[in-house]
Amino acid sequence: MTGSAINLRKMEETAPALVSLYKSAGVSLRKHGLDGQRAAVYLVLDYSGSMRPYYADGTVQAFADRVLGLSAHLDDDGRVPAVFFSTDVDAVEEISLERHAGAVGRIVAGLGHMGKTSYDAAMDAVIDHYLDSGATDPALVVFQTDGGPLNKAAAERHLCKAARLPLFWQFVGFGNTRSTQFDFLRKLDELPVPRARVVDNAGYFHAGEDPRAVPDAQLYDRLVSEFPSWLAAARTAGIVRD
Repeated sequence: MTGSAINLRKMEETAPALVSLYKSAGVSLRKHGLDGQRAAVYLVLDYSGSMRPYYADGTVQAFADRVLGLSAHLDDDGRVPAVFFSTDVDAVEEISLERHAGAVGRIVAGLGHMGKTSYDAAMDAVIDHYLDSGATDPALVVFQTDGGPLNKAAAERHLCKAARLPLFWQFVGFGNTRSTQFDFLRKLDELPVPRARVVDNAGYFHAGEDPRAVPDAQLYDRLVSEFPSWLAAARTAGIVRD
């Protein structure tokens, strides 16, 4: 299988504002040997109180657009399931190529109080959605947060259990790069294999205090750089089947 799930012509017709992102994502995928790879793409967005400025200034919408540009290469349905979470799961919605503009604002307008940060609740929602969907392709889960979890033990337990599923978790930090809030994500990224989990099913990188300033090419490289090694390990372990 070669080529993108959604071709350039369709992107130009359905989401012209995302074409440059789509092209940049394609370069990164080819560079990492992922041309023609099919995968479901999930977007998990932190809706805790400290994220308020990132929603207000359009940073979260811009990030969602970038993930959509990537997903168009991997998945042909033109939609990304988006999980908004804080103390619990606030919403599970789909963001489509056709209606991507302002989608984040439309969704959060109907949400309530911005709470704390329960990774495990969001991970449960992704796992349930994936299993219920009947998908056979592996999944790339882009998990954005600006801080550590409310319950570290639960988050770690969920990640280790999920290692037996065809899900790769790419964590992305927003905020101060020197914050100790992200020590836990670095720990998750380095959990031992196979003692803690059957394969290394997570990556982590920090997008800084202004994630929009990260060049598209660099962002896409970071989003997909660990996916190929996970695919190889997951195939060897029988978790991903071609």
